[in-house]
Amino acid sequence: MFGLVSIFYHLLDPIKALFRAGVSIWGWGGLGVILFVVTFGPFAIFYFAFYILCFLGGGLAVTLLFGKINSEKYLERCEHSFLPAAPTALPRALEEMKRESRQIKIDRRLTGSSIIDEPLQQVIQFALRDYIQYWYYTLSDDESFLLEVRKTTQNALVQFATRSKEVDWQPYFTTRLVNDFAAHLHVFRKAQQRIEDSKQKKDVSEEFVDTFFEVEVEMEKEVCRDLICTSVKDEEAFLRDLCEILLYLFLPPGDFHNKNMRYFLRETLAKGILLPLINQLSDPDYINQYIIWLIRDANCNYEAFLNIIKLSDKVVELEAVRDRAAEELQYLRSLDTAGDDISTIKNQINSLLFVKKICESRVQRLNSGKEVDRLKLAANFGKLCTIPLDNILMNNVALQFFMDYMQQTGGQAHLFFWLTVEGYRVTAQQQLDVLRSAQKDGKRQSNQTKGLLRAAAVGVYDQYLSEKASPRVHVDDNLVSKLAEKLNYEDTTPEIFDDIQRKVYEIMLKDEQFYPSFRQNPLYVRMLAELDMLKDPSIRGSDDGDLVSRRSFKCQL
Repeated sequence: MFGLVSIFYHLLDPIKALFRAGVSIWGWGGLGVILFVVTFGPFAIFYFAFYILCFLGGGLAVTLLFGKINSEKYLERCEHSFLPAAPTALPRALEEMKRESRQIKIDRRLTGSSIIDEPLQQVIQFALRDYIQYWYYTLSDDESFLLEVRKTTQNALVQFATRSKEVDWQPYFTTRLVNDFAAHLHVFRKAQQRIEDSKQKKDVSEEFVDTFFEVEVEMEKEVCRDLICTSVKDEEAFLRDLCEILLYLFLPPGDFHNKNMRYFLRETLAKGILLPLINQLSDPDYINQYIIWLIRDANCNYEAFLNIIKLSDKVVELEAVRDRAAEELQYLRSLDTAGDDISTIKNQINSLLFVKKICESRVQRLNSGKEVDRLKLAANFGKLCTIPLDNILMNNVALQFFMDYMQQTGGQAHLFFWLTVEGYRVTAQQQLDVLRSAQKDGKRQSNQTKGLLRAAAVGVYDQYLSEKASPRVHVDDNLVSKLAEKLNYEDTTPEIFDDIQRKVYEIMLKDEQFYPSFRQNPLYVRMLAELDMLKDPSIRGSDDGDLVSRRSFKCQL
């Protein structure tokens, strides 16, 4: 038993030694802390931690500074070893001065014709001045941007001129443009007639606009331009898209793919040029001023002027003409003249009195309700004056009504072919007369003139009679084959289309859907009214203006 206890105590000796060692460590450590606090104060621990952080931060800063200095020295050695020496200030300044002294050269050729290129260059210069330079010089004095814009514009014009030479303009001007203009007039007249028939008391301008586009949809089925014509935002968006397409066609690929350049040119063209141009051309005052400028040097036909007064149903317009005539009368009567001038002034006074009397009579009839509807009058009478087709084709007013009817029935190709051949015959005869006179004078232009005539004749054939023509004039195939042989193997003459033209005239005259049906159409009655060949017998001769003779038509009752 004693032995076991002895063994147990021997086993506890290491544990005691460890306990004594731990007590001594904590004792000495605590004593050190007490002495540190008593010596340095209670905040000494924080100071100690701060000193350690400063030591570590200073070491890091010294390391970074040392690395920076060594890196700069290494990069400097590499630069002097591998890169060329930078130029000094004086050679660089001399180089810049040489660059500034160079003159900018621009190729001023656009279309190849100096007569056209010079005005186009002036237009480009004025466009740059009015739309770009006035704001660009407030930002910079560098001319390189303006030079690039000018080069881009010239490149676009060169592309336009090149593409224009590849286009066959004759079908466009003689067929498509005429058809579009005639269709627009037809829509306008149909909308005007629908407004008159409706007899509604709404705002006339707004009602007419809505009716016009309704008629346009009815005629063209899938096309309506109401948003573009009535909304400013849609109009600007349409012009932007149009300019985008034009820039794609005319600009070089590099300039077009430059978005800044493309958007800048697009906005300049759309909102700076096209939109103001359209607004000016559609301004009624501008249109009136332009018409006045066109007829300023032309003497108005006295008979036409009186017919306009007699056919007018606008009281405001008649009163304006009457007041203007009264002012002229007052001025002429105030003149103090003698000799030969008296007879001239008396003639003028009598003419003005005559015009004033017609206006007053017309206004009185319109205000009293005695003016009859000529269309209803003709419908009640049943008998109308028959105007031969020859006279219709030779009169501009009658031809316009017949052209509207032919477009309604789809026979405009026959009428346009007949008119085109008439124009070709006159032109060809004139050219041959000039050729004969030139040959008498010893000048040689035979080949050139014959080549132009042949090209014109082939153009007429391709436009109306060839298999690719649209629309095509359908006549006897034998006549078309003979004409093709003449164009290929014989010299062109003014009478080369006579056989086919007579056949087309016969079709228009005898085909039931053309001239015979036109005589039963309201357009024929309106034509008679416009030609002053449709009057109420009860009031015939009541106007003092009936002294003016009617147009010379062969009227068959």
